[in-house]
Amino acid sequence: MLNIPSQAFPAPSSQQRVASGGRSKVPLKQGRSLMDWIRLTKSGKDLTGLKGRLIEVTEEELKKHNTKDDCWICIRGFVYNVSPYMEYHPGGEDELMKAAGSDGTDLFDQVHRWVNYESMLKECLVGRMAVKPAVPKDYHEEKKVLNGMLPKSQVPDALAKEGPVSPSYDWFQTDSLVTIVIYTKQKDVNLDSVIVDHQYDSFRAETIIKDYSYLIHIELSHAIQEDFSVRVVANVGKIEIVLKKKENTSWECLGHPLENHNSLIPKKDTGLYYRKCQLISKEDATYDTKLFCLMLPPSTHLQVPIGQHVYLKLTITGTEIVKPYTPVSDSLLSEFKEPVIPNNKYIYFLIKIYPAGLFTPELDHLQIGDFVSVSNPEGNFKIAQFQELEDLFLLAAGTGFTPMVKILNYALTNISSLRKVKLMFFNKTEDDIIWRSQLEKLAFKDKRFDVQFVLSQPTSEWNGKKGCISPGLLSEFLKRSLDNSKVLICICGPAPFTEQGMRMLHYLNFSKDEIHAFTAS
Repeated sequence: MLNIPSQAFPAPSSQQRVASGGRSKVPLKQGRSLMDWIRLTKSGKDLTGLKGRLIEVTEEELKKHNTKDDCWICIRGFVYNVSPYMEYHPGGEDELMKAAGSDGTDLFDQVHRWVNYESMLKECLVGRMAVKPAVPKDYHEEKKVLNGMLPKSQVPDALAKEGPVSPSYDWFQTDSLVTIVIYTKQKDVNLDSVIVDHQYDSFRAETIIKDYSYLIHIELSHAIQEDFSVRVVANVGKIEIVLKKKENTSWECLGHPLENHNSLIPKKDTGLYYRKCQLISKEDATYDTKLFCLMLPPSTHLQVPIGQHVYLKLTITGTEIVKPYTPVSDSLLSEFKEPVIPNNKYIYFLIKIYPAGLFTPELDHLQIGDFVSVSNPEGNFKIAQFQELEDLFLLAAGTGFTPMVKILNYALTNISSLRKVKLMFFNKTEDDIIWRSQLEKLAFKDKRFDVQFVLSQPTSEWNGKKGCISPGLLSEFLKRSLDNSKVLICICGPAPFTEQGMRMLHYLNFSKDEIHAFTAS
């Protein structure tokens, strides 16, 4: 519902994000850009109409403010007057009006739950809703115990019926080590299923189990060293996190529970968690696209699953701006395996720099050693789609190539049933083709792989394919190795490219299960 009012999101030719669904944008009037909105919020103008007062808002009062010129919306218990923001919202006024005079939390979460609305709308804050949430009955009991099964009240009824079996955890210690053991009761967990952060006194371990999040969140009773290890015993669904004590003393307890500790909730209902990562290097990939390398803190374990994305956050002129990007490998030609001890300290991004944009120039101006906040992974691509796969077709336009990088590397290295992988890569000019040399070398190195470049604005010297995505191009390109071979088609590009491509694929009789679209949200 609420969206970052940026002319660069989603940019006309930037698909470095992955989510389900899509929506149209409404052209903004001149002077209604993100920077214009930031200037307005810093102008001192009273955007709430309350002359700086914060009030408690009853449900009855909220309902009264339901018009374009007087529009209040509640998000997670806070009420905002979004009337001044109407003309700055790329999704259009109608999207905002869907929640006018009501609680818009669900609508907001469906579209852009990652948007930092607290920062974007802080000058529009009217106050809190008058109704306060009740304290769970077992709150004090939960304070007393840190081990064992998930308390029944922590598992919503619907989840208990439909979701995974409730996980549990335990811990034990030696003179120098503390080991936290998570029993997921699932057999499909791996190292990218768990995300661990230790910041200051807070220890946080989030385990993704299907579409749910199980969280351990503790203020540890004693200090630990920065580095730790994470081990997964996949066949029994057990995760072991080994912490190193700073002092060889016996711990009487693991620590004290923090917010949402020992909870199992749907992933879509969890907030985004960030950690600061250091910029290690940046190098040109094309004339306007760069490969950025960020290093995770030593006190973080994070591996981004294939086909998923993270959010990068920067503070620009006092406002937190967030953009989604899909991590890539450092190279198409490096060996890609599921290592026993993975090098999970570095994350790479191919990012196109928009000179007139707000976020990417700021990112490009960062110096080596500067920090960027990186979120937990998001996305709905499932690696199970690769099982027994025989033909993999990739359709990418511009920076829609980014999710294809890890997919390419993983497929060629790990899928024994694979007969062929084909990439059709759409760009305007030859200079726009990201990693062209690497793609051509990969095709020479692995005979299962073939790449075709299609240019919409080629020079007269170009001898390759020309034009835009079309049924003719696709029907020629998407030929199965066998009549009944198992196929997966991945598509990513600007919204019109993806939407047209999806229609064409359905027209060519490919089923929904054979297509995965990475689409801008």
